Amino acid sequence: PNPLLQNHPLMAVHPPFLYLGYVGMSVPFSFAIGALLSGRLDDAWVRASRKWTVFAWAMLSLAIMAGMWWSYEVLGWGGYWAWDPVENASFMLWLTATAFLHSVMVQERRDMLQVWNLSLVISTFLLTILGTFLTRSGVISSVHAFTEGTIGLYFLSFIAFVLIFSLALLAGRSSELRKHGHLDSMLSRETVFLVNNLLLTAFTFTVLLGTLFPLVAEAVRGVKVTVGAPFFNRMTVPIMVALLFLMGVGPMLPWRVANVEELKRKLLVPTLAMIVTLGTAVVLGMRDFWGLLAFAFAAFALSGNIQEYVRGTAARRRAQGGGWLRAFGGLINANPRRYGGYFAHIGLILAAIGITASTVFRVERQATLQVGESVTIGEYTVRFDGMRGQQEPQRFVVGANMTVFVDGRDVGTLFPRLNFYRMSAEPIATPAVRTRPDNDLYLTLLAFNEQDGSTATLSVIVEPLVGWIWVGGVMVTIGALFGIWPRRRAPAPVVSRKRTAGVA
Repeated sequence: PNPLLQNHPLMAVHPPFLYLGYVGMSVPFSFAIGALLSGRLDDAWVRASRKWTVFAWAMLSLAIMAGMWWSYEVLGWGGYWAWDPVENASFMLWLTATAFLHSVMVQERRDMLQVWNLSLVISTFLLTILGTFLTRSGVISSVHAFTEGTIGLYFLSFIAFVLIFSLALLAGRSSELRKHGHLDSMLSRETVFLVNNLLLTAFTFTVLLGTLFPLVAEAVRGVKVTVGAPFFNRMTVPIMVALLFLMGVGPMLPWRVANVEELKRKLLVPTLAMIVTLGTAVVLGMRDFWGLLAFAFAAFALSGNIQEYVRGTAARRRAQGGGWLRAFGGLINANPRRYGGYFAHIGLILAAIGITASTVFRVERQATLQVGESVTIGEYTVRFDGMRGQQEPQRFVVGANMTVFVDGRDVGTLFPRLNFYRMSAEPIATPAVRTRPDNDLYLTLLAFNEQDGSTATLSVIVEPLVGWIWVGGVMVTIGALFGIWPRRRAPAPVVSRKRTAGVA
């Protein structure tokens, strides 16, 4: 087996959840094709498949987060997303599924966007097959790709068949899909969902282009082309920032038409939070344009979603009395789909804050240390205390004993190591990570003196708020699953037989 897959227990979590996400997306696709074949193009197929879709999306979200965490904890480069083709395949699937989950609400409430929804669910299913093709065909080189062979031709044939068959069905039902509702106002929730669809579709197309272009260029022209992180970051960061803003605006807008005065009241606190965050970041010396916007819109969206909980709880408390906790419990029990969605929003916002902070404020140093020497980075001082080797069942491990000081105070030791496997010519690094709510200290052993272990070369990284990504990912999953959890209903009142007889 691949030695990289033996280094962390997250590899026991990531594949099965990813499998559930991929396979689960076949359920809404099956319902959509059934609706097209039968001509039953109302929202019955959407309602029947919604919980399946949300569950698959939740599993996919958890799998992607676990994969990012594994990359961070195992590969030793201090990052968690490399725009690897197989990573991209899962992410594209997640993007179209996210667009579908929002878009179907418009169909349910306003009888709109039927073509969008059918197209999104078909695209989502096709992307599951594309992701499997990229992983299993051997056409790419990736730590995620684990086989080579002729099976890729069958996947491509199946993709072509599904695409042609689905487009033919959509074309055949096009006249029946046109005669539905329309937008009443630009200031409405359905408008936000439509813009959300456009942005997520553009995001998906951008990632698809960057992922497939090297394969197409090599197949057509025989030229190896690399599309790396700079392209993806330059093209997708503006879309991510815009989506952050929409996550704040969407919950505050009603269906159909917004009351301008009511909207102003709802926007007051989020707008103040955005301005204060932006001003604070500028005063503290931050100058990265997209980073500033990301933090500002994250503050706007976070306060907006939290405000929906506060306003809803206050309204329920006024209407039914009781304490705040009871009102809050009644609120989320009355509409788990809505408030589970807001909880997932908050998780995504926290993850976005973690991604932004760990990208903009990341500090890295490399140092070669003698035994007893130290390197300082930020508030941390790391001292090299010598090398240590140990035999484990499937590998031999050589690591550096590192003592960590924070502002001169000893806070513990870390053991970054190199793993030597019999089937691998080169050692594989396993970093050591010290996690705090505000930052991570990340040590990777790059080399050491093989004669006497007197020196070690290390990469030392401080990454602010990176732990928020994992917390946010778990919150997204919890929010999604809560939204489909069976709702507990109050028992119906019992009417006594004696009283009924008296009335008769």
